[in-house]
Amino acid sequence: MSRKTAASIDNGSNVDRDAGGLLPDNGILAVETRRLGMIQVSFLAIFLGVVTGFAAIGFRALIGLVHNFAFLGRFAIQYDANVFTAPSPWGMLVILVPVVGALGVTFLVTVFAPEAKGRGVPEVLDAIYYRGGVIRPIVAVIKSLASALAIGTGSAVGREGPIVQIGSALGSTLGQFIKMPAGQRITFVAAGAGAGIAATFNTPIGGIMFAIELMTPEVSITTFLPIALATGTATFVGQWFFGQRPPVTVPVLPPLEADVSSVATLCLYALLGAITGLSAAGFIRGLHFAENNFDKIRNRYVRHVLGMLMVGILIYLLLATFGHYYVEGVGYPTIQAILLGQISGTTLLALLFACEMLATSISLGSGSSGGIVSPALFMGATIGAAFAAALSACHLPFAINLPSFAIIGMCAMVGGSTGAVMTAVTMIFEMTRDYDLIVPMILAVAVSVGIRRLLSRESIYTLELLRRGHPIPKALHAEVMDPILKEGDL
Repeated sequence: MSRKTAASIDNGSNVDRDAGGLLPDNGILAVETRRLGMIQVSFLAIFLGVVTGFAAIGFRALIGLVHNFAFLGRFAIQYDANVFTAPSPWGMLVILVPVVGALGVTFLVTVFAPEAKGRGVPEVLDAIYYRGGVIRPIVAVIKSLASALAIGTGSAVGREGPIVQIGSALGSTLGQFIKMPAGQRITFVAAGAGAGIAATFNTPIGGIMFAIELMTPEVSITTFLPIALATGTATFVGQWFFGQRPPVTVPVLPPLEADVSSVATLCLYALLGAITGLSAAGFIRGLHFAENNFDKIRNRYVRHVLGMLMVGILIYLLLATFGHYYVEGVGYPTIQAILLGQISGTTLLALLFACEMLATSISLGSGSSGGIVSPALFMGATIGAAFAAALSACHLPFAINLPSFAIIGMCAMVGGSTGAVMTAVTMIFEMTRDYDLIVPMILAVAVSVGIRRLLSRESIYTLELLRRGHPIPKALHAEVMDPILKEGDL
């Protein structure tokens, strides 16, 4: 199976049919390449998984170091991202913490690697489909520093987008150093992406699905094997340091029994999927609106400082009003509190959803460096929990479990906004390890993606590329003529 795109037809950047010839890299000087054997590819994939796993560990340590110094004034790398940050000793001056971070992020991105700005995944997709899988090695370093600085100083972005770009840059660097053909280099780019996701979320199958669903122009044993090896290795390295627990702790949930009340509950999950589909479309449009309007400010420093000043004011107002920063950083403490039933008010949950969408759109729109999966998880959890709280107030004749609806909302929001439906279901299942939620997740994600596509054909990743004039295909399809053509050539 393969994805066909104008890029592959025009420049051959993702076509790997020559075993040792010269392959054009879309403006990059062609070099002599040698197709690697399966054993060589396997050992290199394991090596890539080890390096990416340690990169994920270092990245998280760097986030902790920046966060502890910026918000608490102490040097330490120990940082539990699932616990709310204590009120800063800076008091009201905490508003300026994101501003200082914005200056550093803008400097790093502007001077060293402009492609390190933003969500990470669109840049990797652009490299795969339009640059033959070539990513500059410096991107891995600058993305690590810029994203750690952004997240650590309160930007409302996730750490998965950066580690995807970091892992992909490492895979591309390996592919360039070995001088392998473009097709194999692209496979290593995808393998690095999957390894980064797996090491960050402790979701090896989800990492594989992410790489296959979003990153690979072709799916076959030659692409699957290195992706699986790199992802599995990175997961082991991550578990070695962080343990086997998922990013958030999920309570024991009631099973979905096969009875009339369960049918009604499934219908409510489908309705939640429709709501998250609307929300995903709103998130995509909102981020696009923020980017367009911030781009009108010519000076990059002024643009990003203004955006992060808004975020700083928002997190301070939330602290002063409700006792926590809530939307600061990756947002896992809020997700954790929802899943443990510590936040259950419909009004507060709806407000937190709006604040997270606003903070993420402003952060990325003004020039921050970070991902959107964690914000999508945050928004999905708040939507699902708010919906469950509203249903509970209606005194329905069957039980409504708030954490279950929050988890389904997380899955539907990630799938709806990114378009990675199989990845969303797999990752949330690996996080919860609750098989009873599989059917509701599949149903809600399907409805969410369907509604979102009616309102926005492009996902949050592909819309960014479309703005650059670099469309990519939206699906894998079988090349049914290949066997016929190959048979005729024999």
